[in-house]
Amino acid sequence: MTIQPHIPVMLAEVLEALAPRDGGLYVDGTFGAGGYTTAILEAANCRVIAFDRDITAIRRAAPVEARFGERLSLVHAPFGAMERHVRRLLAGADGSPPEGPLVDGVVLDIGVSSMQLDEAERGFSFLKDGPLDMRMSAAVDPGTGQAVETGFSAADFLNTAGEEEIANVIYELGEERRSRAIARAIVRRRAERPFSRTKELADLVLAVFHGRKEGGHHPATRTFQALRIHVNDELGELAQGLAAAERLLRPDGRLVVVSFHSLEDRLVKAHLAERSGKEVHGSRHLPQQSIKVSAPSYRIVNPRPFTPCQGELDVNPRARSARLRAAVRTEAPVWVAR
Repeated sequence: MTIQPHIPVMLAEVLEALAPRDGGLYVDGTFGAGGYTTAILEAANCRVIAFDRDITAIRRAAPVEARFGERLSLVHAPFGAMERHVRRLLAGADGSPPEGPLVDGVVLDIGVSSMQLDEAERGFSFLKDGPLDMRMSAAVDPGTGQAVETGFSAADFLNTAGEEEIANVIYELGEERRSRAIARAIVRRRAERPFSRTKELADLVLAVFHGRKEGGHHPATRTFQALRIHVNDELGELAQGLAAAERLLRPDGRLVVVSFHSLEDRLVKAHLAERSGKEVHGSRHLPQQSIKVSAPSYRIVNPRPFTPCQGELDVNPRARSARLRAAVRTEAPVWVAR
């Protein structure tokens, strides 16, 4: 099977918003195929600490590592854990991690990569039959050297969760209005035999919609999206990453986030609006806690999200739902829970 190369979305806009400078330190929270990392390192004589929870992305990074040497540090971890790893990598001679803000920019490209979608065995796509998996994280088996997926797969969830929980996940994370009908059909089907393949689920959802597409899209689109977000706790990971970026960024440091669906974009918008002093309501997908309101910790660069130009969409149709939001860190302290 031919894997299509991953095209970094809105690369020019990301670089303009991030504004890499010589001597700076930047975090790429989703290394993927290295598009953003490579562009940042080419734009300035700086250093990048890049993260990816997918071990296959880390293994494919050898050419980028060889090209940039010590200017690039790769970490096999989700970006929600970036603070701990950045402080560890910057530890002094005595091993003690430095405190306070440390980096000049953080870029996050949220969601699934083109490479993951195109690999049928990963189970992300309803267009290719494969194991109903969808997990992004994997550990390496020390005995075989092979990647071993960790945690619950999408099949595990569908085969064990209650009907109401399945319906709620599909409705809340997929914004699917027929979530209850889909959940009922899933529970009926698994009583006959458990789910194991992506085609089984895609065909079931198609049957619920009587074989009709909606708005030109396969009716399983929202269900697959919801399961992927749930299995990988993507919104929880995003909330952790945003909080870590606020703690790590120096004054005038840049945060750039590229999201691909409304739930992600709403969460980013709510976080930045709150931290810039525009509102304090937050998002239902952010941790529900009381925040001590203080001076704005961010200045928003673009109140309305940037979107791809038509020229980019002609080359990369998968970029059509991308939204870019950027903000600049102020000198104000990090907002903390009361």
